[in-house]
Amino acid sequence: MMTKWKLALQRVTRRMWFRATLYGLLGIATALAGAFLKFLIPEGLATRIGADSVGNILAILAASMLTVTTFALSTMVSAYSSASNSATPRAARLLIEDSRTQGALATFIGAFLFSIVGLIALSTGLYGDSGRLVLFGATIAVIAVITVTLLRAIEQLSRFGRLGETIELVERATLRAMQLRAKDPLLGCRGCADALPGEMARLVADEVGHVEHIDTARLQDLAEAHDLQLHVLCQPGTFATAARPLLGVQGQADETVRADLLECFTLGDGRRIENDPRFGLVVLSEIALRSLSPAVNDPGTCIEVIGRGVRLLTGWGHALQGAPEPDVRFARVHLADLRVDDFFEDFFAPIARDSGSTVEIHIKLQKGYAALGRAPSAALRRAALAYAQQALARAMTQVSFEADREAIRTVAAAENGIDVERTCADGTQAGV
Repeated sequence: MMTKWKLALQRVTRRMWFRATLYGLLGIATALAGAFLKFLIPEGLATRIGADSVGNILAILAASMLTVTTFALSTMVSAYSSASNSATPRAARLLIEDSRTQGALATFIGAFLFSIVGLIALSTGLYGDSGRLVLFGATIAVIAVITVTLLRAIEQLSRFGRLGETIELVERATLRAMQLRAKDPLLGCRGCADALPGEMARLVADEVGHVEHIDTARLQDLAEAHDLQLHVLCQPGTFATAARPLLGVQGQADETVRADLLECFTLGDGRRIENDPRFGLVVLSEIALRSLSPAVNDPGTCIEVIGRGVRLLTGWGHALQGAPEPDVRFARVHLADLRVDDFFEDFFAPIARDSGSTVEIHIKLQKGYAALGRAPSAALRRAALAYAQQALARAMTQVSFEADREAIRTVAAAENGIDVERTCADGTQAGV
């Protein structure tokens, strides 16, 4: 389980400045290597190879790398804006933290600093003839790295920030979060009982924010030290307020212990996908909803997003079905598992609500539910049938043309085995 400090370190390493600084320092160190390795090169060899031209090469490299870096940075900023407008602002963070684009930009910055420091060192006579040869060899190596990076960046930057690329990026991040959580669904804790103890104290956070991380290992240490039983009342992504308890405590805990317990919960301004797979489905759902807006009117994107959501939830069902019994490492800490119904509520419910009279989306939803209804997980099958019935009842109130209504009813009955007449009647009576 990731500790609070490891999480903070991971966040730092994902910042754009970190990789750029690292590559920049590497470029400076490479440029100065000639001054320290020149004693390894025989005298006169540099003149025979032609290392005297390294100054001209570095001058060209410095000018070109400055231009390329500026162009790449402006392209990335435009991509962030495009992703926020065409997809959702919540997806822009994934683009900013994308290691491929950060690596390309950092390589250009490192090459620029390498050439600038090399030119300064040459002007001071730091290298000598032997050091020039080392610098010449390093320059050839840097040019090779730049060439490979440019070739990769051409393909990457041409797609970066496009709607399809953004959707794929969100899906990959959500898949990683789901796979990580499926390996340890209870985060090493015991499962929660159906009914929580009535005598436990409920602790609330001192600030308002989203739960980004729960340090269950630290909770276990505190529970053992003070003979406590702890019930975690939230999940990563929960919005913590004074009305939303984070932790239930059984046992005697003074104010100092309670403060230590609350420090195990890391709060942030917004949700993040890496520890919160539900948020990944929320972001995908937002992309689908934006494509349905009258200003965009792109039902094809919504249909594509539904397919990706079905694929993610199917994978979640298979991962849980084939996973071994969860390993209980923190016996004094109790945590509820993620509910499949919450996944459906995050992803399918908003799309079904805003589909309006678009028949293709209603049909795609029914087919998606049918695919999930054949999953190995019983919880997925139950949720799929329930939401298929709800979506059908909702569609009957949104679609007015009878032929379209009949097409939706036919798919719902054939794919999901729904009693169409009863479902539509119940939905109308309930005001769905």
